[in-house]
Amino acid sequence: MVLFGTIVNAILIIIGAFIGRFLHNIPERMKETVMYGIGLAVAVIGIQMTFESTQVLIVIISIVLGAIIGEWIDLDQKVNALGQWIERKMPVNRKGPGIAQGFVTATLIFVVGSMAIIGAIDSGLRNDHDVLVMKGIIDGFTAIILSSTLGIGVAFAALPVFLYQGIITLFSTQISRFIPDELLNFFITEMTATGGLMILAIGLNLIGLTKIRVANLIPGILVVGLVVTIIHII
Repeated sequence: MVLFGTIVNAILIIIGAFIGRFLHNIPERMKETVMYGIGLAVAVIGIQMTFESTQVLIVIISIVLGAIIGEWIDLDQKVNALGQWIERKMPVNRKGPGIAQGFVTATLIFVVGSMAIIGAIDSGLRNDHDVLVMKGIIDGFTAIILSSTLGIGVAFAALPVFLYQGIITLFSTQISRFIPDELLNFFITEMTATGGLMILAIGLNLIGLTKIRVANLIPGILVVGLVVTIIHII
């Protein structure tokens, strides 16, 4: 089944989120420290991903143009609005964090990254689900911590993960017919680096050092595809 890896990833996120809800009695200081630890780890992962770029200028152009597009359409507000709509439809403990916060934070962490795209492409091109299953295990453990701190909204992040990775997987079943391997590898490399900067921003937000509207940077991934295609043609 071509979507096996994506389904496993989504299920593990939901399981981790519900397990995390039973750990809500963890002392606040412990939660805070653990969250800082996750933030630091996410930031380091982002830095490592960024260094994979072979042409840093592509990363810079993609981030800048992506930010302009994202701010123009206000993608961050739309993502938050979706989370708030879910929150209005669900009973919420008003003393704790809202569903929107957990949904948005978890979605950005689980969706933005090389493993999501590479794993989905592997599933579609080679019917190899190892990368997505591995990502699912990591996401599941992360969901436990996030849910214990940010609430059940983390579980809803499984939906955009399923849609995002599922679409890429289904698309990639046909991608090799139209895109040369050299161009595809070039895109994955620069997309990973650009996504790494976004991951770094997420880590800094989790630590509390910044309040970057990371969702407004996501169009940068599309810009990467456009730029590497132009370079490849030239």
